[in-house]
Amino acid sequence: MKRNDILWKGIIEDLFDDFLRFLYEDAEEIFDFDKGFEFLDKELEDLFPEKDVENVRFVDKLVKVYHRDKGEQWLLFHIEVQGYRDSKFSERMFTYYYRIRDRYQKKITAWAIFSDPYKNFHPDEYEETFLGTKIFYKFNTYKVMDQDSALLEASSNPFATVIQTSLLSLQKTPDSDLLNLKLNLVRNLIKKGFNKEKVRALMNFLRLYVRLNSEKSAIFESELRTIIGKTYPMGIEELVLDLERKAGQKIGEKIGEKRGEKRGKEKRTIEMVLDSYDIGLELDVISKISRLSASEVKKILKENDRL
Repeated sequence: MKRNDILWKGIIEDLFDDFLRFLYEDAEEIFDFDKGFEFLDKELEDLFPEKDVENVRFVDKLVKVYHRDKGEQWLLFHIEVQGYRDSKFSERMFTYYYRIRDRYQKKITAWAIFSDPYKNFHPDEYEETFLGTKIFYKFNTYKVMDQDSALLEASSNPFATVIQTSLLSLQKTPDSDLLNLKLNLVRNLIKKGFNKEKVRALMNFLRLYVRLNSEKSAIFESELRTIIGKTYPMGIEELVLDLERKAGQKIGEKIGEKRGEKRGKEKRTIEMVLDSYDIGLELDVISKISRLSASEVKKILKENDRL
């Protein structure tokens, strides 16, 4: 699971109510926020048993959402964040749709969030015709690079900061300018007065999603402490553990046998090392988090083509 996939997964969960309000102006009239949301990542994984668990795309989200239509009670919200060009993307979206529909027999709305740098990549439908039989499937889309940064900055919705951050990462900007732009995002975020938990989630997303070289990164962290003081977000170790918790159950964790449990713990440790490396942590920090020696960490990274 790559760095950006991990970060998108976490921020969508942390800000899902704002995500809905960001996509739908009349969200309060459509969805019953008081009943909360249920994330069905494990259920989504079970719909694709042929996938190797190590390659499961955790950025795919399936969420049970209650709405105000008394006749239906709840619906399923399917989300995919797509950061690269894929000629079979539309077909995959359709495959998700019919498997989810078959499993739950509930209405589904699907959104593809395109975080890629390719202006002409914007699929929004799947069509297949054969001997007089025709299938047509259309889904909602949101293209990050087509958005207006000024409008996002003026928005009172926390999720606009997520899009601003993603948009900033797509721009070819020298690190010196990128540092200032990243700090401006922090200042603007603080001014908006969001609650502490949302600020913390957004701050960690911004810190890790927009990459700077080591020198500029150190300056950013120093300036960040000055700007937000005691409201500084969770420590980097806590962040990684939180991301791991949200990554869902791994092989072996659901198996009652000791052998299965041991295998699950080993696999979880390996995935923690890989995820930590993918979001840019130093080897000594990874070693501390995973409680492995530096040589053990390097061995895992080499075996998984990271070094």
